[in-house]
Amino acid sequence: MQLCFATNNRHKIEEISRLVGNNFHIVSLQEIGCYDELPETHDTIEENAFEKAEYVWEHFGVSCFADDSGIEVESLNGEPGVNTAFYAGPQRNNNDNMDLLLKNLQGKENRNARFRTCIALIINGEKHLFEGKIEGHILEHQQGTGGFGYDPIFMPNGYQKSFAEMTLDEKGSISHRGKAVQKLIEFLKTIQK
Repeated sequence: MQLCFATNNRHKIEEISRLVGNNFHIVSLQEIGCYDELPETHDTIEENAFEKAEYVWEHFGVSCFADDSGIEVESLNGEPGVNTAFYAGPQRNNNDNMDLLLKNLQGKENRNARFRTCIALIINGEKHLFEGKIEGHILEHQQGTGGFGYDPIFMPNGYQKSFAEMTLDEKGSISHRGKAVQKLIEFLKTIQK
């Protein structure tokens, strides 16, 4: 089955393609001829995921899924949350975002955080939502060079290394996105029968 993953983020495409394996053929926005910046104008991760998927469905008529993810820090009242990608500004710079988060956490004992992903699927016009999350905490300093986004400063509960110190397979087996993708795959398998 072919599905468009409604993103231009090559890291996300690589990560999800590895998780999906041979079950489905994932195509990018560029492969369906979409070079538009997808809208993300809502106040929740769920709504933004659906907004992106709906854009692709309405403009290209292609069954697709879109994700939106955020890191929610307990002592910052859930920030950055829906603003995760552009926390430090519209330039969407990972280091700037991490630096601002670490600055905002200075002097706070509670560093508990969670990553959350929502995947909105529109298949033949029908809408479905899948969520994954992982609890952890924000480190004092960056650790590791792998991954992307906030991976160098997030350590999941029960582990002694950050997401950025894990292999793609290690991270994929426990991550918020990995959990949401597993739910997506399980659902797609039921409709293929």
